[in-house]
Amino acid sequence: MTELQRTAVVIPALNEELRIREVVQGALLYTPHVIVVDDGSSDGTVAALVDLPITLIRHDSRRGKGEGLRSGFRAALKLDVDGVLSMDGDGQHLAADVPRLVAAAARFPEHVVIGARLKKRAQQPIHRRLANEFGDWGIAWATGYRIADTQSGQRYYPRALCEIADVAGQGFVFEADILIQAARRLGMGCVSVPIESRYAGDGMAGQFRRSHFRPLTDLYRITSHVVGRVWTYGRVIPRYIQARRSRPQIFDPGPMSAVESVDTAVAGASNA
Repeated sequence: MTELQRTAVVIPALNEELRIREVVQGALLYTPHVIVVDDGSSDGTVAALVDLPITLIRHDSRRGKGEGLRSGFRAALKLDVDGVLSMDGDGQHLAADVPRLVAAAARFPEHVVIGARLKKRAQQPIHRRLANEFGDWGIAWATGYRIADTQSGQRYYPRALCEIADVAGQGFVFEADILIQAARRLGMGCVSVPIESRYAGDGMAGQFRRSHFRPLTDLYRITSHVVGRVWTYGRVIPRYIQARRSRPQIFDPGPMSAVESVDTAVAGASNA
């Protein structure tokens, strides 16, 4: 069984009828373990998935992305998988990057792998890019090392990290805290794989929904939580110096096809 087949894809979804079927069908090209967590959608999100071979979890009311990921993790841990790859349901992430992230996970065991939005960054709205950079700075202080694009929702989480039941935070705060817990409690590193993301605008009007991320409100919540973690763990100044001296770890395995095994990709990268 390849690493792709031993990976579950978890997709939190809130009112994603516009692109959710495309996202799920793309993920199914690479793994049979696709889990969609509907967070109380009021549109046709669920109807768009009715005939697809997936695990569908439904929240009766909106609970936020953090709870969506928790629900997805719990379902994934019942499967014979080594890790979970998360994707957003709005079509921002490309399913073609799934094998690239899994290849990086195979190359760097005991690491969180982040699909870092480093390709064509000019397409990202400026207010979101500035918010992301500020978040990167704060989370680096808490983890002790810098990470390229801490706000990206396309990530590979090793199974041991998914098993931590008390990761704190609701909404997008959960995604910040799980990086901190990976570093602090499990001693995991983080490697970033450059990806391209798609956004509304630039001729894409009507093709993508507006982001659920609210730069001011959500960034304030993330920052408040991260600062609390920094003070709780102590060694504030040495940890800051350590983080600033580090560089984000980046690995690019190159493009991969749907039928190409991860074992082959990793072997090729090792011999390059």
